[in-house]
Amino acid sequence: MTSKVLFRVLQSLGLLLCLIFSLAAPSFAQQTDPKPLIDALSKADFGEAEKLIGQLAATGDARLVPALNAFSEGELYFRKSDNLVFIGKAAGSSYELIDPVTGASAGQAAKNAVTKIKINNSLRRVIRSAMGGLTLMSPDRGVRLQAADAVLRSPSAENLELLETAISKETDGEVKARMVEARAVSLLSSDRSIDEKRAAIQTIKNYGGRNAIGILMGASAGLDPSLKGDVDAAIASIESGQRLWDIGQNVWYGVSLGSVLLLAAIGLAITFGVMGIINMAHGEMVMLGAYSTFVVQQLIRDHAPGLFDWSLAIALPVAFLVTGAVGLVVERGVIRFLYGRPLETLLATWGVSLILQQTIRSIFGPTNQEVGNPSWMSGSFPVGGMTITWNRMWIIAFSLSIFVALLVVMKKSSFGLNMRAVTQNRRMASSMGIKTPWVDAFTFALGSGIAGIAGVALSQIDNVSPNLGQSYIIDSFMVVVFGGVGNLWGTLVGALSLGVLNKFLEPSVGAVLGKILVLVLIILFIQKRPRGLFALKGRAVEA
Repeated sequence: MTSKVLFRVLQSLGLLLCLIFSLAAPSFAQQTDPKPLIDALSKADFGEAEKLIGQLAATGDARLVPALNAFSEGELYFRKSDNLVFIGKAAGSSYELIDPVTGASAGQAAKNAVTKIKINNSLRRVIRSAMGGLTLMSPDRGVRLQAADAVLRSPSAENLELLETAISKETDGEVKARMVEARAVSLLSSDRSIDEKRAAIQTIKNYGGRNAIGILMGASAGLDPSLKGDVDAAIASIESGQRLWDIGQNVWYGVSLGSVLLLAAIGLAITFGVMGIINMAHGEMVMLGAYSTFVVQQLIRDHAPGLFDWSLAIALPVAFLVTGAVGLVVERGVIRFLYGRPLETLLATWGVSLILQQTIRSIFGPTNQEVGNPSWMSGSFPVGGMTITWNRMWIIAFSLSIFVALLVVMKKSSFGLNMRAVTQNRRMASSMGIKTPWVDAFTFALGSGIAGIAGVALSQIDNVSPNLGQSYIIDSFMVVVFGGVGNLWGTLVGALSLGVLNKFLEPSVGAVLGKILVLVLIILFIQKRPRGLFALKGRAVEA
């Protein structure tokens, strides 16, 4: 009796152990040591290496990300004595060996004792995809979003199960949407059913954009012929919607260019309207503002790198004061002797522009200088089928802020009142006790200071060189003449109009011919309205 009971107890224990083992088997499988797969890379050719990377990605072990990243960067080596693979970091005449799974130090090895594992671009694409798959389950939202983007750029059927698991657990809407898109792209290269692939094509079509067109065109060659109609219909639908977004993108680019022209021309509009001089050195004031930004950033990099994101805020008053002071000196030293002689003024200011350019070349050299973007002005974000860059967005907002500030100064301050009085009737203003010579001097300084502020903004989107101002001086004059000399509202409308017109002409006729056509159109317009869109009013002006 006792033996039978003992037998039943042992039998029950055996069944219980079998059950425990069967339940634990999946977790054991998931915890399989990936080191042998990594070591196998030492003897693998490129094709075999791609398969091994796929097997590494299938483990779902996020510890492999540093090893795969090292492989992509060409920092994976195998030791000749035992063919074991390590991450290698140069340390003098030897390499510091790091375990590719645990990250622990494995000592040092002479450079002739290890061999770098070869890699090509095809393998790098596979690695990017694998790394994306391994980081899809990261607790960090930013890492998960980057992982989904990596899989989207380098789709692979081997990531499908990981993507589907990640999608089922994802709670963030944006990350989940990106994962769904990445799954659809990866599914097209898999052996899933025709119906699933048709649904994936529909998903990609719904996201739209030029990237979706490229994905569908790239995948069409390897798809079942029965899906060709679905792909063609999806591409046609995306292209139809994209045309409207392209128009919107051109309008955005035009407004962006117009805001740059507004910044460059608004100071010129003031000086041209009040003083009646043709200032060919205005572009060099823009250039001095850009170089002021460069100097401020260099000082911050050297002495207070933590303030770099504030560099533009610091550069704005510096550029305004520097260029305003230069403008004041130029007006008091040269221009005040040439009022009423526009040709001589043009030649004199052109000479001043050459002097300023050569001075900058002598101090900073003729090559472009590096001006960095603060973090809040870097990157871009999508709006439907358009891409909006942060630096352009901030420049548009900044241009409008300067415009509003100038309107307030012109309408609400005593200086603005004097300036408008001199603009409309200089003799009457002088007879009322307004010191017109000093109004001229400070008006020129104000216009030069605003040009310097424009240079701060332009340093974020253009090359900072001694020739920077020459790129904008002609366009600035066209804006002022088209909008109406001395009228701020005319400058705003003229800048935005010419910016949008340029961007719609460039794709069809080219940049150079587009500018020529704009110039011809302005000449024809001036024949009908010699004073521009918004002509100034006043007895002296009308006379």
